[in-house]
Amino acid sequence: MEQALQDKRILVLGGTSGLGKQISVQSLVAGANVTVIGRNKTRLNKAVRDLNVVSPQVTGESFDVSDQRAFKQFLNGTTKFDHIVSMLGGAMGGGFLSSSVAEIRAAIEQKFFVNLIIAQTVVPYLNEYGSLIFTGGAGGHPYDASGAIIGNQAIKTMVEGLAVEAAPKIRVNAVAPTWTPTGLWRELDQQNLKANEVGMISQIPLKRVSKPQEVASAYLFLMQNKFVTGQVINVDGGISVN
Repeated sequence: MEQALQDKRILVLGGTSGLGKQISVQSLVAGANVTVIGRNKTRLNKAVRDLNVVSPQVTGESFDVSDQRAFKQFLNGTTKFDHIVSMLGGAMGGGFLSSSVAEIRAAIEQKFFVNLIIAQTVVPYLNEYGSLIFTGGAGGHPYDASGAIIGNQAIKTMVEGLAVEAAPKIRVNAVAPTWTPTGLWRELDQQNLKANEVGMISQIPLKRVSKPQEVASAYLFLMQNKFVTGQVINVDGGISVN
């Protein structure tokens, strides 16, 4: 599969840092043309500069992907993509009794409904035999991550449904990482970041957190293996079976 991504067009939604940026790096190394979408223009510009060091075959656009009108305007102004990756979706802590309905609803909205809108928007802009890859999550429990857990389960159900609806021309999958030290946690100070990491390590059978490169490689596998669809790959050090 070494040449499977050569000159392919890849769109990474939310790819200005962390896992999304690492997916872009690995895609560029594999010879692909990458377009990165980010809501924060400053972070987007920095990401594109960094990625240009890897390969000049990268461009960036800054807008809110959840704005379906802006997203369609962008898609109408470009050629079709071979693979589209969505990194969108937040995280939350708190159970069903300790969190407000508004907090739980917001987590589900960010994790599931935004990605459902993306799916309904982008399928016509994928080349035949291309793929659509979402991001779920592994680890956590209903009692301490209620809305996020529901969102992750909904992503799995959506992937299974879309895989049948979009077949045989388009494949649909997802990757479910566990806690990884990325830009998603940029608002935490170093002390809280370290506390989160230590807490996760205690639950992970492999006794460490993942490296962004390890998680990103799962997305590239799903792009390149043309006989995988409807699947969620857990890249979680075994936390989901612990």
